[in-house]
Amino acid sequence: MAQLVRTLSENPKCYLLHRVIFLLLIALALTFFGSCYLNPRSQKLESIQAGAGKIVRKIHHLQGVKLPRTVYPQPNVLRPSRKDVQVMTPWLAPIIWDKTFNINILNEQFRLQKATIGLTVFAINKYIIYLQLFLETAEMHFMVGYKVNYYIFTDRPAYVPHIRLQKGRKIVILKVWGYAHSQNTSLHRMEMISNFSEQRFHQEVDYLVCADVNMKFSDHMGVEILSSLFGTLHPAFYGLSRNHLPYERRPRSQAHIPEDEGDFYYIGALFGGSVPEVYRLTKACHEAMMVDQHNHIEAVRHEESYLNKYLLYHKPSKVLSPEYTWDKRIQENIGNQQQVGLPSNIKRIRFVTVK
Repeated sequence: MAQLVRTLSENPKCYLLHRVIFLLLIALALTFFGSCYLNPRSQKLESIQAGAGKIVRKIHHLQGVKLPRTVYPQPNVLRPSRKDVQVMTPWLAPIIWDKTFNINILNEQFRLQKATIGLTVFAINKYIIYLQLFLETAEMHFMVGYKVNYYIFTDRPAYVPHIRLQKGRKIVILKVWGYAHSQNTSLHRMEMISNFSEQRFHQEVDYLVCADVNMKFSDHMGVEILSSLFGTLHPAFYGLSRNHLPYERRPRSQAHIPEDEGDFYYIGALFGGSVPEVYRLTKACHEAMMVDQHNHIEAVRHEESYLNKYLLYHKPSKVLSPEYTWDKRIQENIGNQQQVGLPSNIKRIRFVTVK
């Protein structure tokens, strides 16, 4: 060290050169450790910016992307789409009625996603007789123009009808045990949907729609219903106050909803969403049903009671109006025999119960 100092003192130019090099090394070290190591946010930002620069440079060598034009009337924020019905929940989920959406805009968005939809239906025991009409009308009105997997849960695979399907659609038969009582079918429906969502559906479809088989499609039902989680207003109870809704009120039941709680009453004939959300819903409902079964409790409206309990505390991101599950016998059931035709707020019947 003494020899190095003596050499540098005897040669001022060498000393200055080493001094400059030393200072540069210190500056570089501070820049690296101070800006990058000690400040990870700066390091991340530099990485993102570098990646973005590469992407931009690549885009310059590509041809322009041509997007399809969508021509439609400009929306008016000062003019509500419907004045006779509620179109938004308090948690800002849209309620889907006729004339509250533009299907052309929605089709453009979902086609960009290349969405595939799964439709689950249970045709157990005598309910197999409804399946042909269900499938034939689905081909006419359900998700027209999209890839659809019909998941048929049945104990009678040989009786599944052969239906001519649109391109990109297929029928998948899933054999299950038949049950003597409809309550048992109801119990295992949630279990089967949950199990297959975990094992299979998440690999094959983006959305699941779960429907009753004793129904027929009578008008358009498309991507306007799709969201992460949706439920459908029951046509018999959508105008009632919460104290008149047929919730399970016994505190001992896992489906219990207190008297001062409740948003809407959802029908069990049509619900769905993304595969992970449907898995969570059906799993929770099945587990709650098993607890009640162990305690010898039967909920007042079977699986529908558990569905309503779940959707009360896990708010759906979209709610379908009663036009999506109409029943022409409703006027008879609620003593409205004198009313002729549909209520004024029901414009189109899209999915209707078969007598």
